[in-house]
Amino acid sequence: MATVPPPPSKRQKTAEAEKAREQQSVEGIPKGLGNIRVQFSNQSNGEHVGAPVSVPVTHATVKNLELLLNTLQGNDDSERVPYRFTHTYSRGSADDSSALGTLDIASDIYRSLLKSGLRTTEDIVTLQFTPQAVFKVRAVSRCSSSIPGHGQAILATQFSPSSSSRMVTGSGDNTARIWDCDTGTPYKTLKGHTSWVLVVSWSSDDSTIASGSMDNTVRLWDPKTGEARGNPLKGHTKWVNSIAWEPFHVQSHGRPRLASASKDCTVRIWDTVSKRIEIVLSGHKDSVSCVRWGGTGYIYTSSRDKTVKVWNAKDGTLAHNLTSHAHWVNHLTLSTDFVLRTAYHDHTREIPSTEEGKLAKAKERFEKAATVNGHIVERLVTASDDFTMYLWEPATSNKPLARLLGHQKQVNHVTFSPDGRYIASSAFDNHIKLWESRDGKFLYTLKGHVGPVYMSCFSADSRLLVSGSKDTTLKVWDVASGKLKENLPGHQDEVFAVDWSPDGDRVGSGGKDKAVRIWRH
Repeated sequence: MATVPPPPSKRQKTAEAEKAREQQSVEGIPKGLGNIRVQFSNQSNGEHVGAPVSVPVTHATVKNLELLLNTLQGNDDSERVPYRFTHTYSRGSADDSSALGTLDIASDIYRSLLKSGLRTTEDIVTLQFTPQAVFKVRAVSRCSSSIPGHGQAILATQFSPSSSSRMVTGSGDNTARIWDCDTGTPYKTLKGHTSWVLVVSWSSDDSTIASGSMDNTVRLWDPKTGEARGNPLKGHTKWVNSIAWEPFHVQSHGRPRLASASKDCTVRIWDTVSKRIEIVLSGHKDSVSCVRWGGTGYIYTSSRDKTVKVWNAKDGTLAHNLTSHAHWVNHLTLSTDFVLRTAYHDHTREIPSTEEGKLAKAKERFEKAATVNGHIVERLVTASDDFTMYLWEPATSNKPLARLLGHQKQVNHVTFSPDGRYIASSAFDNHIKLWESRDGKFLYTLKGHVGPVYMSCFSADSRLLVSGSKDTTLKVWDVASGKLKENLPGHQDEVFAVDWSPDGDRVGSGGKDKAVRIWRH
């Protein structure tokens, strides 16, 4: 008879859990390295800004370089533009232009250029800069309309990816509703579910709305007519917690797929045309709280079984199992969420006329948002009831890049800024915290709410953040300074759902008082 190894002791289990929680250490910049001369150059036209500037190596971080460049350009604090810096270097002979490489300055000049020996403090380093946001979103400051209609609390809301004139909400009155935000009136009522509508999601091509409900089904709707698209998608045995559309640039033409996560421990992938289940992702041992469909061919799921799983979208096989959390995982977010949600819709509002053009634009926008140092990188942040968050890069490692500590109670919601630079976490300790997305470095605590913060949402230019709380208010925060910009009272009860439109014009919110509120500048 084969010898069966004894089960691991409590000490071994604890040691293993500790090992899994270890983060890769972030080392500081050594002192005494002197100064380095930096020349800023505009990436679009190659023009230099000012003469080379001598900067202490210890202070040559992206944030300080950004401050310096804004000062050289004469921008005051209210007009500060966020920049991304890159450096072009020669990989071969000096006259071989094909041997040029481009390197992103991720956090500072020392780690990117000096540590690897690519440049020394004797050199003049030319940094090409590109603005992260070419438009500016103004902070919403007033309630432009309060629209009654729902008979119960509003549990979910989302704007259309194409404009801020349409918004969909899901409610405890078994309906989802589409609102006309230009006139402040109800547009269509989506009737069909037999229990609470917990989640709503607009497809990135603006053609379909999906809603998930406590009646265990997912339904698809036409946003123009408000009619149901065929029968409900039945298969789950418990309610639907989260839904995610397949990104536009990877779906097969005319056959978008949809992933739904449920309390029945499974995630189901549906063909939305034939209404059939294509794949069932079963592996979680408890309720699946959140699902995200990434642009690099992975599906990410978080669960109450304390794990985060990464699946191959093509065949549904498990690619990675991320096990560092010590309690339920409530939410997860991808660094590419915003660009996947909006596909080919951008601030110019120019929509390509052909399908190929739409596909090419969506792919180009995704690659631009996801490219770091010439590689396409999709990062992931998970939020948990163990009061912590973890930053992951599943493509390279099963170990977290960073552990984000600081919240005193359960972390309910986490989100990446559209430019991928910041992470905002909302928790039951009444606080929102801002973090650097490159290395998980803590930036600010946004204090002002006097009740648990349920969720927060960045503006399209990543300069502002809006949060909704149990204390009945919304608050708008300035991301650069971590200060309160606007306080928006108006709701009569807890605010459960909030969304900032992708074009930056409006904020929509809903909660326990059953009224949808639209906020504008």
